[in-house]
Amino acid sequence: MITAENITSHELIGMHVEVVNSSNPQIIGINGSVVDETKSMIRINTVKGIKSISKSNNDWKFSVDNKDIIVNGLKILKRPFDRLGAKN
Repeated sequence: MITAENITSHELIGMHVEVVNSSNPQIIGINGSVVDETKSMIRINTVKGIKSISKSNNDWKFSVDNKDIIVNGLKILKRPFDRLGAKN
């Protein structure tokens, strides 16, 4: 079960996400489903197509069981393989 405490150790692909804070104000509010991620990028399927956004310098809001969890991008700034199952 994904919780606020362990979300950084779980798979993000398929989750709904929104950029809630960023050093680039133009991307705040971009939201959609995560379709892919790399060490430093998250690819989001939005209504305007797929967007690739840097993990760092952004705060992300993930929706899990109708609850919103805010995650600082620096906490997920690893390859998915290295992050999965890791302790926070």
